[in-house]
Amino acid sequence: MSSLLRKPSGTSGKVHDITPASAGWGYVGFGLYRLKAGEKAAEQTGDTEVILVLVEGKAEITGGGKAFGELGDRMSVFERTPPHCVYVPAENEWSAVATTDCTLAVCTAPATAGREAQVIGPAGISLSERGKGANTRYVYAIAMEDRDVADALLVTEVFTPQGNWSSYPPHRHDQDNYPDMTYLEETYYHRLNPAQGFGFQRVFTEDGSLDETMAVSDGDVVLVPKGHHPCGAPYGYEMYYLNVMAGPLRKWRFKNHPDHDWIFRRDNP
Repeated sequence: MSSLLRKPSGTSGKVHDITPASAGWGYVGFGLYRLKAGEKAAEQTGDTEVILVLVEGKAEITGGGKAFGELGDRMSVFERTPPHCVYVPAENEWSAVATTDCTLAVCTAPATAGREAQVIGPAGISLSERGKGANTRYVYAIAMEDRDVADALLVTEVFTPQGNWSSYPPHRHDQDNYPDMTYLEETYYHRLNPAQGFGFQRVFTEDGSLDETMAVSDGDVVLVPKGHHPCGAPYGYEMYYLNVMAGPLRKWRFKNHPDHDWIFRRDNP
C-alpha cells in the first residue's frame, strides 16, 4: 500500500492522527474523531492553529475559553448543507462533546497565538460550482484566502458527482515561488456515497520521481506532499473530500500540468 494512503485506525475514537512528523513534511496536520453521543474529544492546540469541522452530527464545542454551544446540523455529509466550523488559535485548547453520533475533523497548521476563537461556519460559507461537463464539482470554501479567518490554514470541502473528475486538470502547488506558485502541503479526507464505493486519486510529478495511483475507500486520507493530484469518482458513487492545505504563505497559487492545461484553457477561454 502506498505510504501516501492512510486508512482509518478503527471505527470509533480518533481514527486519523496525521502530524507533520508522521507525514514527513512541515505544516499540515489532520485528525478525525468518530464519536458516539455523549463521548468527548479534547486537545491542546500548542503551537498550531486549529479549524474544527463538524463533518457529520452535532456536538457542544468549546475553544479558546469560549463556549459555542451545540453546533452541527447535517447528519450525513452528502446532504450538502454548509458545515459548522470553529477556529481555535495557538496556545489554547478545545473540546467537543457529541450530542449525536458525530464525525469531527481537526485541521492544524503552525501559527502564533493572537487570534480570537470563533465560529466560522456555516455563516459565510456558500456552495459554488467549478468545472464543466464531467469535470463539474461543488465546493464549500470554508477557509480559503478570501476569508481572513486563519494565519496559515486553507480548508475546503468538495462534492464530486458520480462519473466525474475533480482536482482536474492535474495541478500542483509545490514550489515557494509566489506569485507564480505557492508551496502548500495537502491532505484529502475522502468519503463515498454509498459508503461501499471507491474512488481513485493519482499523485505524480512531471519528472516521474513520484507516481502513485490509489483506490480510496470511504474514510481514507491521501497525503499530497508534491506533484499533481487528480481524483475520479466511478459511476454509481458520489465522492466527497475535505482538503487541508498549509505552507509558508496562506495563498493558493498553482500550475496545471503542461500536457493537460489545454483542457483548462478550453473551458476558461
